[in-house]
Formats: sequence, structure tokens, C-alpha cells
Amino acid sequence: MRRFGRSKIIIPFLAPALIIYGLFFLYPTVQALWVSFNEWSGFVPQMQYVGLKNFKELFQDGMFLASLKNTLTIAFVGGFFVIGLALLFSGMLNRPNFKGKKLVRSIIFYPNVVPAVGLGVLWVFMYNDTFGLINGILKLFGLNSWTHAWLNTTWAFPSVLAAMVWTYVGFYLVILLAGIGKIPETLFEAARVEGAGHWRIFFTITIPLIMDSIIVVTVLWFINAIKAFDLIYAMTEGGPSGATQTVSIYLYDIAFGKRVAIFRMGYGTSMAVVLLVLVILGTSLIRLASRREKIEF
Repeated sequence: MRRFGRSKIIIPFLAPALIIYGLFFLYPTVQALWVSFNEWSGFVPQMQYVGLKNFKELFQDGMFLASLKNTLTIAFVGGFFVIGLALLFSGMLNRPNFKGKKLVRSIIFYPNVVPAVGLGVLWVFMYNDTFGLINGILKLFGLNSWTHAWLNTTWAFPSVLAAMVWTYVGFYLVILLAGIGKIPETLFEAARVEGAGHWRIFFTITIPLIMDSIIVVTVLWFINAIKAFDLIYAMTEGGPSGATQTVSIYLYDIAFGKRVAIFRMGYGTSMAVVLLVLVILGTSLIRLASRREKIEF
């Protein structure tokens, strides 16, 4: 009876959130799934049901497979550098004698305040092979052989990936620092008394105690990487020759007639469904692989 009484109190408070969630997420998701089974331009009310034809075409579409490869490379390779650098910076900024911690943290986080389109334009100028900052610095130090047209077919993808790492590492750093801030200082003091150095404390005490934060960071990065669009589109629009194309950019090009003057909303929606499945599988695997006993402090 007591549990039933609690439910009667909880349900009215949950109901508005559940209604909004169902209206703005579950219903559009189910509707998108239905659209993916149809051939539809988006401009006429009638849709032509084609079953799994769109999904079969997807996995025979060389451009989609190349886009999927780029997307997964961003998720895994980019994630290695973003999360690795965020951990490294969090260890450096957490040193007891580190001065200017707030300033450095603000500088690293700053790219997240600027719109991605603006950052994309900035990086295009930096990568310019004629007057760009990067080639200019290399020439200043006599490294002319290292200069490149950074956004050509060969170098475009690693250049875009580097820009993404620089842009987003600050966001995940702040989350990790928040996790470190919750650890009692007495644990660090006890380790210092025992003679442990800073980095030994970081790897043996700090990292295990912020594992929940690391998992959150990993999940967030995976989701954001899978739907990567704005920064890349501002820099290269997925080019040259599809070298930096992600599934989100290819979806946009196909669904809204950017590649050819045919609006294929049904085919584009099937790509969105694939992205949703990837996010669900990826986050579920991350959570499953990171299951462990809860640490309380």
C-alpha cells in the first residue's frame, strides 16, 4: 500500500515530462521509421511504400559506406584523442601547485562558446595553403617541405579531425574536472603523506574514482561524433570528393537535393534510422563494458 501511495504521488510529476518526451521524441522516431520504408520527396502527401528497399540500397551505396567509415573513424580515433587529451589536461590542472587553473581551463573551453560555423571559417583560413597561419609558421621555422594544401583530398580528413579535437576537448575536460572536484581532498593528502607523486595519485586514485565521469564523457562523445555535421560542413561541406563526408552530411545532401536536384526524404530518413541504431548499440555496449561495482566516497 505504501508503494502504491508513492506511485500516486510520483506519476503526476512524471506525466508532463513523459508526455513531452513521447510527443517530441518517441512519436517523431516512429514516424521516421515509417518514412524510411517509403520513397518520398517530402513535397507531396502521398508516400510510395517500398519496404526495405532503401536499406538495401544504403549498403550498396559506395558513398554511404565511405561516409559511415568516416563517421566511425571520428567516433573512435577522434574519441581516443579527445578523451585522452581531456584526461591529460585534467591531470595537469589538478596539480596542487598549478597556478592559473581557471584561466587555462577557460582558454581550453573557449571554442565551445563560439558557433561551430565561425570556428569552421577560422580553420579554413588557418589551413589555407597560400596565406594560412599553419603554413606561415612552418615557413617561419624553415620547414617549407612540411607545408601542404591541408584541405586537399589527402589531408582534408585528418585536418578536419584535428580541428574537431581542438574544438571539443574543453567540453569534456570540464566534465572530468567536475568529477575530480567531488573527490575528498583527504584521499589525496593521505597518498602524499605515503610518498606518492602527483601522476601516481592521478592514475591510481583519481582515474578509478572518476570512472563514472569518464563513462559519461565517452557516451557523450560517441553520440556527438555519430551525428557530426556543423563544423565539418562549414569547413569542407564534406569534400573534396567526399573525403570528409559523414553520414549526417550525406543525409542532408540526399534528403534536401544538394547533391542532385532530387529530394529523397525516404532514403535520407533511412540513414537517420541507421544513425539511431548506431547510437543505441554504441551507448549500450559502452555501458555494458563499463559495468563495475559502485565506489562510494
